[in-house]
Amino acid sequence: MTVPADWPTDEAGALAQQQRLRPMVSATGPAPASGSLVAGVDVAYDDERDVVAAAAVLLDYDTLELVDQATAVGPVAFPYLPGLLAFRELPAVLEALDGLGRVPDLVVCDGYGLAHPRRLGLASHLGVHTGLRTIGVAKNPFTFTYEPPGPERGAWSPLVDSGEEVGRAVRTRQGVKPVFVSVGHRIGLAEAVETTLKLTPSFRLPETTRRADSLCRRALAAATA
Repeated sequence: MTVPADWPTDEAGALAQQQRLRPMVSATGPAPASGSLVAGVDVAYDDERDVVAAAAVLLDYDTLELVDQATAVGPVAFPYLPGLLAFRELPAVLEALDGLGRVPDLVVCDGYGLAHPRRLGLASHLGVHTGLRTIGVAKNPFTFTYEPPGPERGAWSPLVDSGEEVGRAVRTRQGVKPVFVSVGHRIGLAEAVETTLKLTPSFRLPETTRRADSLCRRALAAATA
């Protein structure tokens, strides 16, 4: 796994890079069209060995069938610091994405985009860095507030930070706790929610995330056996 030459090595450098990149995020754009290829990325860690494994899966947007997949394993590139998770995960994620045989029309991240204290979570950082369209679908609301959405699939409520809507709590299954959707790059919030619902026909989490999660755990287990 190759870490970019200009990758920050400390908190000050990472914060400076976030401040530089965040004005470049575009929060408008369409949902993927029929016939698109949608990728999911996820990472797993072995903290004792300081190893990270990333996985990228590529699915047909219409059928959700697997088209391609790739993994990358290497040393953790950055210490754990709240709000700076992208600097730990992105080098491995970028290498896994590079291993795919085709360029995705959209990438789904297991995490946040604009729903971030400095409005540059992993999904937004990845989008600006690569130019790809991205969304974040997280399992919890981080530090933000929301009212529970209605119990039916498709119900949503705003995810709010200091009065600003930074994402939406979205019910992907009847009566199951919501996921937290935010814009990454080059897509609108309503379109990000539409995409999330398309990718969750049977389970709470998007199929992209479910498959990437399974793949990165297998890759980590193989690398550290």
